[in-house]
Amino acid sequence: MANQAELIVDAQNATGESPVWVAHEQALYWVDIPNRQLLRWQASDAKVTRWTAEQMIACIARREGEDNRWVAGMEDGIFDIAPQVDGTLSATRLADVRHDHGNMRFNDGRCDRQGRFWAGTMVMDMAAGIPAGALYQFDGSASDGSLGAQLNDFIVPNGLGFSPDGRTMYLSDSHPSVQCIWAFDYDIDSGTPSNRRLFVDMNQYAGRPDGAAVDVDGCYWICGNDAGLIHRFTPDGRLDRSLQVPVKKPAMCAFGGAGLDTLFVTSIRPGGDLSDQPLAGGVFALRPGVAGLEETRFRQ
Repeated sequence: MANQAELIVDAQNATGESPVWVAHEQALYWVDIPNRQLLRWQASDAKVTRWTAEQMIACIARREGEDNRWVAGMEDGIFDIAPQVDGTLSATRLADVRHDHGNMRFNDGRCDRQGRFWAGTMVMDMAAGIPAGALYQFDGSASDGSLGAQLNDFIVPNGLGFSPDGRTMYLSDSHPSVQCIWAFDYDIDSGTPSNRRLFVDMNQYAGRPDGAAVDVDGCYWICGNDAGLIHRFTPDGRLDRSLQVPVKKPAMCAFGGAGLDTLFVTSIRPGGDLSDQPLAGGVFALRPGVAGLEETRFRQ
């Protein structure tokens, strides 16, 4: 697998997103947004299990101290979800979100190093280019069950990530008219981002910035959507390397495996002729030569 993408699941996901490695299970979880599914791949036997929800699931984080329960950004709020034996997902609403536009849902999200859940929203008609997207933080403290936006005016907020010490937050906008990644100073005590600055202008590189991961060296890995590449940028914004996957639309990456040294990549299966990328929508594994960081669980 060294620098060579290996297909581990021919999932044919419409939009495979939010991969999360669960170490004690040695299993990878991820979602297929339009199909409203949570999926699990077990490393021991390559078995894949799917559970279906009533709303689209966009991003997930495992709950601390819970047996296979997750916090999830869905269509109109933050939910607690849990797989059921009948193949469904139970969903309990934790917080409401009042979208600024119709036809919106959550998109990319994850926990900061302290266990607060962050997730962004977008208008589902991406081609419309409407900057109604916002970034929200959920820590369970809102007494009325509602959330207020922390950052606004995004079209497709994406690429959320945190440095190993938690003091830098990364965020991108994937829309073709933007294609930028920003870095923020992040107050780990209050959970407040500040000092927004351009980290990488992806218009200078192949692919639109999609989902991301951060490794032990503090380098930022970002999926180059439309280019079939995963880019690694150093903390000073320098392109260090680019790895290929055999599909055009890698969506998000996550470190996992026994030594957290495998990079798992989910992808999108677009409509139309797929003769040049029959594995689109699959999940891939690479060995990038560096280890990643375990995802922080949601701590309420």
